[in-house]
Amino acid sequence: MRLAIDCRMVGSGGIGSYISALLPHFLKQYDCLLIGQPAWLESYRNYSRCTMIPCSVPPFSIRETVFFPRNILMQINNCAAYYTPYCNIPSGITVPVFSTIHDVVFLDVPGLSSGIGTKARKWFYQRAVNKSCTIFTVSQFSADRIQYHLKTDKIPVVVTYNALPPWFQTTTGNPDTKDNTILFVGNIKQHKGLHTLLPAFKTVLERGISAKLLIVGNADNFRTGDTTIYQKMKMLPPNSVEFTGKISDSQLQLLYRKAQLLVQPSLYEGFGMPPLEALSLGTNVVLSDIPVFKEIYGNFPVTFFRAGDYNDLADKIFSMYGQPAPSCIPEIYSFKKTADIIFNTINAYLGAYT
Repeated sequence: MRLAIDCRMVGSGGIGSYISALLPHFLKQYDCLLIGQPAWLESYRNYSRCTMIPCSVPPFSIRETVFFPRNILMQINNCAAYYTPYCNIPSGITVPVFSTIHDVVFLDVPGLSSGIGTKARKWFYQRAVNKSCTIFTVSQFSADRIQYHLKTDKIPVVVTYNALPPWFQTTTGNPDTKDNTILFVGNIKQHKGLHTLLPAFKTVLERGISAKLLIVGNADNFRTGDTTIYQKMKMLPPNSVEFTGKISDSQLQLLYRKAQLLVQPSLYEGFGMPPLEALSLGTNVVLSDIPVFKEIYGNFPVTFFRAGDYNDLADKIFSMYGQPAPSCIPEIYSFKKTADIIFNTINAYLGAYT
């Protein structure tokens, strides 16, 4: 069986990492037609079951939605099915489509986008539902929210979960010593919880812990994006907050390994990868008790605090700072398990209609 796979987002953020981690499993299971930028797909060229077709059409563009290249469509429609790791689906595909919606945060959290932007995103989400035989997602929480916001009564929404990318599984032990950093991996958007973390960190410093808050990202993004957060930062002691700027995967891995704690104060996530990454590299995690984190990390050695409560967060940071590295990390999630769920779903669907 031949499967067409949209790889245009390889090399670009979380979706790119997701499909990159799945591709080796797809290439063992199917003859694959990979659609994307040749430079990003070069590492897959040696797979015997792989055919590549160059495509520079941007996701979510008018050209993708209305005028997708006919020569590429012909090759896609000669396959048994089409898989995309996100909710953007080119026009003109006639074979069964299987897509992934990781979350619907823009529909759940007010103010993340303009009114027009929110409507546009909902249109793309619903279009993916309408064109797909199955929607995959990364948590039961996300599945419930997808079914709440979108009309999914005619197709299944299947939970596959997320997992660690391969590069996180190649480290050799933990550093001999931890430094004094508390790590935040996220962005400035309201639902990521910096508004809770900053006053909590201030309280921790006042209680005598000599720590530095290390924020993965560029300071300029925070100064120009949210003046409230920037003002809270100015109230902290000089040099107590540091920004990493843009860093590589290997640099991020080292920061995880050296940090005393990862704090994940999110108010909303579809899955939330940083806690899993930190735990795998020997770093304790304090995270909010939102439903999706309870679902994903309920069986992990993490410390929950009441979401949005900076006093409770300060108490949890104070109690966990300097504690021994986490142990007995359960092996619940893997991309092999994720891929197997996708394979079984696709094979069952195609088997029922052949």
